[in-house]
Amino acid sequence: MRIESLTVKNYRVFRNAAMTDLSGTSVLVGANGSGKSTLFDVFGFLRDALQHNVEKALAVRGGFREVVSRGETGPIEFEIKFREKEDGPLVTYLLRIALDGNRPFIQREVLKYRRGQYGQPWHFLDFEGGLGEAVINEDEYGKPDAEMQREGQQLDSPDILAIKGLGQFQQFKIISSFRKLIENWHLSDFHIQDARPSQDAGYAEHLSDRGDNLPLVTEFLHSRHPEILDIILKKMEERVPGVSKVEAKQMEDGRVVLRFQDGTFKDPFPARYVSDGTIKMFAYLVLLFDPTPHPLLCVEEPENQLYPKLLQELAEEFRDYANRGGQVFVSTHSPDFLNGVELGEIFYLEKQSGFTSIRRLADDDLISGLIAEGDLPGELWKQGFFDGKTA
Repeated sequence: MRIESLTVKNYRVFRNAAMTDLSGTSVLVGANGSGKSTLFDVFGFLRDALQHNVEKALAVRGGFREVVSRGETGPIEFEIKFREKEDGPLVTYLLRIALDGNRPFIQREVLKYRRGQYGQPWHFLDFEGGLGEAVINEDEYGKPDAEMQREGQQLDSPDILAIKGLGQFQQFKIISSFRKLIENWHLSDFHIQDARPSQDAGYAEHLSDRGDNLPLVTEFLHSRHPEILDIILKKMEERVPGVSKVEAKQMEDGRVVLRFQDGTFKDPFPARYVSDGTIKMFAYLVLLFDPTPHPLLCVEEPENQLYPKLLQELAEEFRDYANRGGQVFVSTHSPDFLNGVELGEIFYLEKQSGFTSIRRLADDDLISGLIAEGDLPGELWKQGFFDGKTA
């Protein structure tokens, strides 16, 4: 899946903000408090709403009135345009959430495909307040003379996403596919202190948001996908000189301990003796080379604990992940990281009068001209060119 545009209305600092012309990698930069974490939380909110319901997703964020933009009454609105395949049709997902008394409900939810560049869209799903219709002849989509056949549906509650309810049934293939895509979004909230400790024996195929199951995932790669672990280790040797081996060792008491081999020592040693940057780089590589990759990754401030030289190389790894079919959103304050990305991948978030706008820097003639002349994005960021306040 490749998201091409995202529009957010009345969600915290985003009263009306949009990101368009999105590529495989999108890098968010802006001052503290400009809304980078809030933009990531949009993806988190949608995933929580799918896993539970809209009311619970809002409750953990303080409730509807806490989430809706200051001075606004709603509705909260999200619109995502994406393609499941590079040559596939453009898909639009629209979600509006409003209040009914004190209870939030889904005012409108639409999933539609456009038939050709100028054709009328097919509404595969169209719901209001828990009632709606879904197309049941999906296989005929795209045929010139095909007519939609719709079936009425009623959800158990008006705060349940229709893509959750109907996505459980294979007859609604497109809805089910979109549901699985959201479920597999990965929002990285990596914590070094969680990744270091040993872990009770268990099983894990994918790195968790916090990275606290890193030893178990390493063991999984070692036993099931040794060829992928070899790739990761080669990358580690290139990126972090001295690291020649990483293993997940099961101890006699059943704990799994992550151990690193330095070429200058005979025996490997536990992760607690390894630098924060080494652990973090290894965890990112485990995430990026997942045998079943996530369709979308959100990574916040990867520069923390990493040596500046590694940041441009990490940017390359993120781009390679996107080239293999995924999509990556990264927020950063690091000029070194920005120097490793392309101008078309950078979005600048600026907060004015309490609300944030999002600007694609490739659309700025001055910045584009300076980059063309050989300036680096990170240097322009440090000098204040992104916000028009040059030093």
